[in-house]
Amino acid sequence: MFDTSIALFYYIGVKGFLHLLNVEANEMENRIKEYREKKSLSQGKLAELCNVSRQTINAIENDKYDPSLQLAFDIARTLGVAMEELFISMNGGKSHE
Repeated sequence: MFDTSIALFYYIGVKGFLHLLNVEANEMENRIKEYREKKSLSQGKLAELCNVSRQTINAIENDKYDPSLQLAFDIARTLGVAMEELFISMNGGKSHE
């Protein structure tokens, strides 16, 4: 039997997932550019390694696009860091009550 919750988490994206955890999307920032530059990767090279366009990486870095969880995990794996290190809550990881 197919678990529909897996499909839901795959498609809702990082901000959607954080929303389910009661973390407001506008309280999230990403550190992709920081880690990408530490690895001396261009946006284009990171995009190639993750099978997306350079424009997609640019939009994610500039908080104009919410990546799917799969893409977020792919970026984290490519950069060699935990996804939690790339997408952090600006309220110190505490969720709203």
